[in-house]
Amino acid sequence: MRKILAFAVALLICAPAVADWNPGDSYKMHYPQLPKVDGGWDVMSSYYVFLADDWQCSQTGFVNDIHTWVSFKDDVVFDPATIHLAIWSDDPVGDGGNLGEDPFNTFSHPLDQLWHDDQALGEWTMRLYDTGDQGWFDARDPLVTMVEPTVPDHLQVYQLNFLFDEAEAFWQEEGMIYWLEFTIQSPVEVGIGWKESADHFQDDAVWRILGEDWNELVDPITFESMDMAFVITPEPATMALLGIGGLALLRRKK
Repeated sequence: MRKILAFAVALLICAPAVADWNPGDSYKMHYPQLPKVDGGWDVMSSYYVFLADDWQCSQTGFVNDIHTWVSFKDDVVFDPATIHLAIWSDDPVGDGGNLGEDPFNTFSHPLDQLWHDDQALGEWTMRLYDTGDQGWFDARDPLVTMVEPTVPDHLQVYQLNFLFDEAEAFWQEEGMIYWLEFTIQSPVEVGIGWKESADHFQDDAVWRILGEDWNELVDPITFESMDMAFVITPEPATMALLGIGGLALLRRKK
């Protein structure tokens, strides 16, 4: 029994350091939107260009863990100084609340910002996740900036991990639709792009320039729907407690 308790305590101590997420791990959204590695796009997301994509909450509670996937133009890897994250409510038909909204734009998009956090260098972690042929474009002028995946601009895919304690985390409600906004805060454009997801959920991703309306994000060649790669997961402490519960159950069975 002492060994089990010692292992349980070790789980609790180590839990906050557990940052990476892998397919098969738990999540708190409709399903993980995994990166489209081979043949996927990366959309430039820096210098006042904001991207956002929607998810449906599957478990009421704090959003303590957010994981996104990105790539760097020409595989020139650097540490972003500040990463902006925000959570917005949902405008399901796109008919209200946006700045100077065009009444003919009826696509869904973020409505009200509910939470935000600007993560400074050292507050997030990054790891090499996978490699494959990938394309690049800037949503403001995709035909000019486009480098097709068949002539890969870069190969490396990275996972970014963001962990929040309850004092600074967002509280989500089961069944609600929210939007995750992402960009790199920089005084000039930098070559980092949010990775296209291989999995589609509900509405297309969107993009905007600071202070302007949201625009629908589509594939620059096929004009088909695009979603972004991210996952909302249970907080590490919760995972540790689940592990303790499992150990206790095994002990009782013995």
